[in-house]
Amino acid sequence: MLALLHVYVGARLLLPFGAVAQLAGAALLVVCLWLLPKGFRIRDDRGPWAVMLPWLTTGFFSWLLVLTVLRDVSLIASALALSPQVHESWVRISAIGVMALTPAITLVGYFMARRVAAVVEVEVPLAGLPKELEGFTIAQITDIHVGQTIKRNFVAAIVDRVNRLQADMIAITGDVADGSVPDLAHHTEPLARLASRHGTYFVTGNHEYYSGADAWIRELRRLGARVLMNEHVVLDHDGAALTVAGVTDYSAHHFDPSHKSDPHAAAQGAPAHALKVLLAHQPRSARLAEAAGYQLQLSGHTHGGQFWPWNFLVRLQQPFIAGLNRLGRMWVYVSRGTGYWGPPMRFGIPSEITLIRLVRE
Repeated sequence: MLALLHVYVGARLLLPFGAVAQLAGAALLVVCLWLLPKGFRIRDDRGPWAVMLPWLTTGFFSWLLVLTVLRDVSLIASALALSPQVHESWVRISAIGVMALTPAITLVGYFMARRVAAVVEVEVPLAGLPKELEGFTIAQITDIHVGQTIKRNFVAAIVDRVNRLQADMIAITGDVADGSVPDLAHHTEPLARLASRHGTYFVTGNHEYYSGADAWIRELRRLGARVLMNEHVVLDHDGAALTVAGVTDYSAHHFDPSHKSDPHAAAQGAPAHALKVLLAHQPRSARLAEAAGYQLQLSGHTHGGQFWPWNFLVRLQQPFIAGLNRLGRMWVYVSRGTGYWGPPMRFGIPSEITLIRLVRE
């Protein structure tokens, strides 16, 4: 299937040009095809660019394919609406445009993905918020995906930026790593330096279950995070109570039935008068969370779609993609993620470190 997609791109883009350009373009597509699958199985011991290049090629070909399809749509429109001479000119110009835009977008997307995530400040208005909790801040990081291309220095830079926020608490809403604890513990170690008044709280994401959830739960505890497994803690903040609950990933029961996500269980025994905040990796937990009486849910998982046009596919699975959303009596904030998964690509959908601030409605 990958080979056929490459043939399609080559046939559509290279036919308007001479033999030399066609041979050069075909050679580039052969190299692209050879590199593309290797991003999924290349070993780290081959060096950083032996890992990065196949993943970068994945992003490159994704854009090349999407832009080729869009070009074909434009060619159909031009054939119907324009004169034959103008249409013939557009055939060549549009092919050149695709071949110029693809590397440019790939380069911009690469630098957007690899930079340290910017801080996004969000005010959440809550009815009946005690005055002691006015301005309470939660620094949320999520979906870092430490693994083949995200290493220790990347994580350390995130930690430094989070600590400068001096938040009241820190929430890590899943998908810290893609790989085993023995392979990646050195690279996740900077998370131990996270500092806030009330500490760091972690909930599992689906990628923890792909990589050995029990081992990662133990490792996050070793790094100083409080792991919330369908349970809660009650924070005393200047005399006011704040319930911080956390659930396992929405899909956790497929890997371990005892880890089935349960927002109701997580709230059981919480003070009736206290504000309740839920940490849940996937936005899909929101319906049950709202029924359980939470006022705010913090999630990740979606990456905001990571890069166009795949963000539109997220809507097929999740009720919310990014940002602050309302569901009944509850707010849901969905982070675009602090790292990235797979291709180092963040074109138009930047990563974020979120600073949630509670304010009175």
